[in-house]
Amino acid sequence: MIKILLVDDHKLMREGIRSMLEQENDLTVIGEAGNGREAVDLAEELSPDIVVMDINMPDMNGTEATRQIRKQVAGCRIIALSMHSDKYIVMEMLKAGASGYLLKDCSGRDIISAIHSVHEGKSYLSPEITGVVIEDFVQASDRKPGSTPAQLTAKEREVLQLIAEGYTSKEISAHLHIAAKTVDAHRINIMNKLDIRNIAELTKFAIRHGITHLEK
Repeated sequence: MIKILLVDDHKLMREGIRSMLEQENDLTVIGEAGNGREAVDLAEELSPDIVVMDINMPDMNGTEATRQIRKQVAGCRIIALSMHSDKYIVMEMLKAGASGYLLKDCSGRDIISAIHSVHEGKSYLSPEITGVVIEDFVQASDRKPGSTPAQLTAKEREVLQLIAEGYTSKEISAHLHIAAKTVDAHRINIMNKLDIRNIAELTKFAIRHGITHLEK
């Protein structure tokens, strides 16, 4: 039996996927999470075989959750299920450790096939996403080095998401259980590492790389 954790900030989406997956004899949904932070905690607690992961979620995005789950839960594999086919978002998710990437307009059979393939140790990409990956590979040799989220620590990426979503230092301090001065230090480090000098540019960077969504 393949154990699955569903992660999406829309309950109706989770319920629809659960209903479809549980019609399969070899699949069982062992948990659901509404954001990346919940996903990390549940993955550590339940040790799923597969996590079906949305990307744009509040609190902690799916890319950061993928990094942490891949690091902390041995043998767990991630399938991204997102509405976004933007190259930056796709490539960051795959670099974070996702083994599959599906668009949300895919069929239920595609999700089931992806789960089986990834569980067997293979990769699975929607046809549109395969094109994005090939394009990125072809352009890689001509690409100038640029700032990426990978330059930041896990905590800095968490702080960046919350800054981009409009939280104050005091709110971030309470949310992450760290001192406000530590939040300010993270902000300075983030700006220096990314060579960004204002919050507006930080927000644009976070949106471009799928660290946050457009709505708080």
